[in-house]
Amino acid sequence: MATPAPLVVASKLTKDFGSFRAVDGIDFTIERGESFGFLGPNGAGKTSTMRMLSGITTPTSGHLTIFGLDPRTQGPFIRARLGLVPQEDTLELELSVLDNLLMFGRYFDLPKAVIKERALELLDFAQLSDRAKDKVDDLSGGMKRRLTIARSLINQPELLILDEPTTGLDPQARHLLWERLYRLKSEGVTLIITTHYMDEAEQLCDRLVVMDHGHIVAHGAPRDLINEHATREVLELRFDTNAVISEDVLRVLAERVEVLPDRVLMYVHDGDETLVEIHKAGLTPQSALVRRSSLEDVFLRLTGRTLVE
Repeated sequence: MATPAPLVVASKLTKDFGSFRAVDGIDFTIERGESFGFLGPNGAGKTSTMRMLSGITTPTSGHLTIFGLDPRTQGPFIRARLGLVPQEDTLELELSVLDNLLMFGRYFDLPKAVIKERALELLDFAQLSDRAKDKVDDLSGGMKRRLTIARSLINQPELLILDEPTTGLDPQARHLLWERLYRLKSEGVTLIITTHYMDEAEQLCDRLVVMDHGHIVAHGAPRDLINEHATREVLELRFDTNAVISEDVLRVLAERVEVLPDRVLMYVHDGDETLVEIHKAGLTPQSALVRRSSLEDVFLRLTGRTLVE
């Protein structure tokens, strides 16, 4: 049996804005049914890539196909089969929750009865059925975000693109959104997610690329990237601002040391054991935290920057 073709194929993809190259010759494929992530700080090229994938803008050069179609010439056919969750909610605040869904469904030229049926199903999916008649302006940030995702599903898309879906939400609202996205993936929807949050990428993404300055600097499954580019544990140390610390002493005790403005990161295999050695060396940190390595450590290793600056 033949292997299904990837849903998205990009080769040497670029996007220029005047003399500025936002996306610089990147290559990736996205398989049907997977959750694929783009990780990186502002200015990395994530949003420019998302805009090309969603058909809002066309590539400057390179090759891009979505559903086997060329967005330069077949954009409307692509957009009919995908859903887009932008960074900012663009809901009609004075309309009711239900009316926002009904109005959006009309853009896809669906029969009114179909729109109404889907809207009610999506309210249940987003856990907003009890708020159907309320004005959107009265909803919390998390509820608005769930409504934006529900709205993007009115055309039953095969591909859902989410640009920073949980920015600004509290932890409880973020986890509820994650649960909704898990459910969509289990139903066969392909997800493309951009995020600043390393925990979000680790939780949601089967595979991801790390972008910096328009380039892809790493790609793979989250755990594989962590295993490849970081140690098992990280010891985070904070010292008194007046303390004089010899980096050479720290580097002897770790595979790698990163000195950040507010703390020192020591990449080690056993954080507790290393902390004992720190004290034996006569160093007294104000605080110490042992944690497992994360995608933020991968990004710091590859780019010299933290994910959020």
